[in-house]
Parts: sequence; C-alpha cells; structure tokens
Amino acid sequence: MGIATIHPQRNRTASLLVLLALGLCLLATGRRAALGAGQQAPAKAFKLETSSFLPGDDIPRKFTCEGPDVSPALTWTEPPAGTKSFALIADDPDAPRGTFVHWVVYNLPATARRLSEATPGNDEMSGGGRQGTNDFPMSGYAGPCPPPGKYHRYFFRLYALDTVLNLKSGATRQGLDRAMKGHVLAEAEVMGRFRR
Repeated sequence: MGIATIHPQRNRTASLLVLLALGLCLLATGRRAALGAGQQAPAKAFKLETSSFLPGDDIPRKFTCEGPDVSPALTWTEPPAGTKSFALIADDPDAPRGTFVHWVVYNLPATARRLSEATPGNDEMSGGGRQGTNDFPMSGYAGPCPPPGKYHRYFFRLYALDTVLNLKSGATRQGLDRAMKGHVLAEAEVMGRFRR
C-alpha cells in the first residue's frame, strides 16, 4: 500500500485558480446588478433616411434646379431621451467658394419624425418648426444647382437638440450653428450626389 505524496505547490496553484474564478464571478454579478440598478442598454442609433434617392447615389432632377426643385422626403428614427427639438441643415461642401447652404430648418417639434416631399418654403412650418435663409438667399429649400462639371455631394444633417432654440424666422446657418452649440444630443445624415 503506497503513501500519497502531497505537492504543496500544486495545491497552492489550485487554490489560486479557485479564488480567481470566484473573483470573476463576483465581478460579473456586480456588473449585472449595476446595469439593473440604473444603467440602460445602449440606445439604437439615430438614423436619417430618405425615400427620394439612395444614400450616396444621384439625386433625381426633381429635387434640383433642373427640375421642379422640391425638397426630398426625409424620415428619422426615435431620437435620444431628452430631445426637445430638431434642426436640419442641407449643404454642398464641394461648392467652388466653400460650403454652400441649401436648407436651414430648426425648432421642429420633438414629436416630429419626418419632413414631407415638397415642403413649402414658408418661414413658419405647419405642424411646428421654422425655415431659415439659405445661401441663394431665400427661405426654405433650394436644391442642387452646381456649375457644370464634376459631381458635388449634398449632405442632409439632422440634429436632435436638448432645447428649443431662441431664433427668429429666417435665421442663417451661422446663427443656427451658434445657437445649437452645446445642445446637440445626436446627429444623423444622409448624402446624395448631383452634377450638371
């Protein structure tokens, strides 16, 4: 009958492994408890979409100076908690003299989830919101109208804001940028291209 040999080093290693496993279990349990106690699961991404053209694709002439020049249809997903209003800027960063602004919209209600195709160019919008002055300069939407030649990119950017802005009708993009500073909760964009 043999005598069992005791290996102190092996027993110490096994004990350390058990303690490490217990520590990891406690850490995971504490993290789950913290999440349940107040932290929320990550919110879904804030998205801006259009049915008027495919993102990154050509903008149809209907929405440009070579057609009726009406605004495209825009829809967006649920904004972050705390959203009090939306603002929208449409611009062309490829214009010869620098970024050219095509549309300025602000103080859209927090309940809004779309802008219809052919939104009228009135300063005061039905359902709430105001339209500012673009770089043509005029109120409302004015579509792509680049010089003949290369493609230009047109970005439609929607901002979810934590406040309703103190801006009068006809505000410019510069005025809107200043008023939005420090109030943007989320931003979403869609881009289309156009050339003449």
